[in-house]
Amino acid sequence: MSEAELQLENFAEDHARDLPSWFPTLQALIQWGGPDVRFPLDKRQIEAMVAETAGSEPKRWIFSCVARGALAGHAQVALDWRNGVARLARIAVNPLFRGQGLARPFLRLVVQRVFAAPAFERLELNVYTFNSAAIRTYLSLGFIEEGVRRSSVKVGDERWDTAMYGLLRGDLAEIQ
Repeated sequence: MSEAELQLENFAEDHARDLPSWFPTLQALIQWGGPDVRFPLDKRQIEAMVAETAGSEPKRWIFSCVARGALAGHAQVALDWRNGVARLARIAVNPLFRGQGLARPFLRLVVQRVFAAPAFERLELNVYTFNSAAIRTYLSLGFIEEGVRRSSVKVGDERWDTAMYGLLRGDLAEIQ
């Protein structure tokens, strides 16, 4: 799927309706939202995320990817305005759109939107090390692995490692 086939929109209330169904298990939800999200994802948790998008320097941007008129993807960006650092987080592709090559063009649009804001010099992300498809996508966008936090999250009886990746504004010229 190409960028031309996608629309990057601000997250809207009607997008919240379908999002919880994308994460049918605790593991799927934690893989998306990190250890602070509680299963099952509910309206209250989504509303708390959306509340952070308010103001002239919000704590978070939330984006939806729309393809063929349907909600196809979701991404959030936590914002550190003081230090000029944005953290890409809570990325998901609608199960109905998985395997169609949507993640890379969608995230490319998000990266472009972040760096269109002059305040941000760095975009970083955390990803669980077993998520090889996501890692391939991040590498293809120019992100560089910067380290691994071993056994950083407990999910049920399992411990997961978290890899950290970063992309600087100056790196964009090399990958465009």
